[in-house]
Amino acid sequence: MPTRTFVLLHGAWHGGWCFRPVAARLRAAGHLVFTPTQTGLGERRHLLSRDLTIETFIRDLTGVIESEELSDIILVGHSFGGIAVSGAADRMPERIRHLVYLDSLILEDGASPMDRYPPGVAEERRRIARETSDGLSAPVPDPKEFGVPPGPVADWLRRRMTPHPMSVFESRLRLKNPVGNGLPRTYVACTAPAQARLAPSWAWVHGRPGWTWRELAACHDAIATDPDALTDLLLDCAR
Repeated sequence: MPTRTFVLLHGAWHGGWCFRPVAARLRAAGHLVFTPTQTGLGERRHLLSRDLTIETFIRDLTGVIESEELSDIILVGHSFGGIAVSGAADRMPERIRHLVYLDSLILEDGASPMDRYPPGVAEERRRIARETSDGLSAPVPDPKEFGVPPGPVADWLRRRMTPHPMSVFESRLRLKNPVGNGLPRTYVACTAPAQARLAPSWAWVHGRPGWTWRELAACHDAIATDPDALTDLLLDCAR
């Protein structure tokens, strides 16, 4: 395979650090890899504020692609990261070779992440945010909520994850084109175990033409628990 360029975007509570195992394997195979971190998370946690929105996250991603002068990229969005990936595809499709939505939340134009939660779940998240940070952020969940078993990987995630800005959960995605913007795109569903909260996104993908559906027998945080299998799958998407 010729050298490919991968941009790997993390999900909620994570940062670019979470792709370290996968990025190392892709680089060892001779590929270029970028792992940006969204504003307010990871090593950029000091920028957490109530002013952050989905638009901020999209600009974070497109800014890296522009400043690094990247093209023909395989753009991967894990979980919440799929939202900004859709935004980048809407704005700079000419730079993207293939989109990979890794167990991602799928939003259409005008929708917010909270729209994908049952009303009771959304209100509970708001309540906990109010109680822990006066509504600034959603506190870090236990890795077991992502299907990660107790052990060194869970400990690593627990050490590194940071609160997620609530203002981004509440903001709305704005797109001028359909999700994916006509680009080659693959949805990878992590099935061991499946995340119930992603059921609407899975159903949405199944009901639309133009999508390739893949399954990975790993938990939602396969980026950390099953980097070998995930790397193989990403390389397959890049061929």
